[in-house]
Amino acid sequence: MRSRVITFIVSFLLWMLLSFSFEWQHALVGLLVALVVALSMGDMFTDKAYRWFEVRRYAWFIVYMCVFAWECLKANLDVACRVLNPRLPINPGIVKVKTILKTETALTFLANFITLTPGTFSVDVDQDNGYLYIHWIDVKTQDIEKASEIIVSKFERILKEVFE
Repeated sequence: MRSRVITFIVSFLLWMLLSFSFEWQHALVGLLVALVVALSMGDMFTDKAYRWFEVRRYAWFIVYMCVFAWECLKANLDVACRVLNPRLPINPGIVKVKTILKTETALTFLANFITLTPGTFSVDVDQDNGYLYIHWIDVKTQDIEKASEIIVSKFERILKEVFE
């Protein structure tokens, strides 16, 4: 129950922040949407709902978004260069990478952000053993540790601060 209440509060505050309107109609719709979200998915987001109010997690998430934007820019340029210059190598394949993340939410964010980065695509997540299978446009190594260092290490250290 506590998790649903906190999900309701966070959803409503996010609605008000994104709508940037304090008219009663927007607030009423926000209350209804937050209620639906809390009732349908309130127990899915976290086991420890009280941690949503830790400000340092939001600061780390802002840092994470900056790191992701930088990595995404670099990956976009890399893929564009490969498309425009046919002499650049394309060595596609699926690699297995190890992650230190344990929670479903952290693994989901990691897999989604890997997929959003051009040149990589999350194919599967083995949560029990901590592995992700990634399709990579230019496989540099099949070694699990080296591939993990190249693909996931820059994201998972920050995600650990945010979600675990």
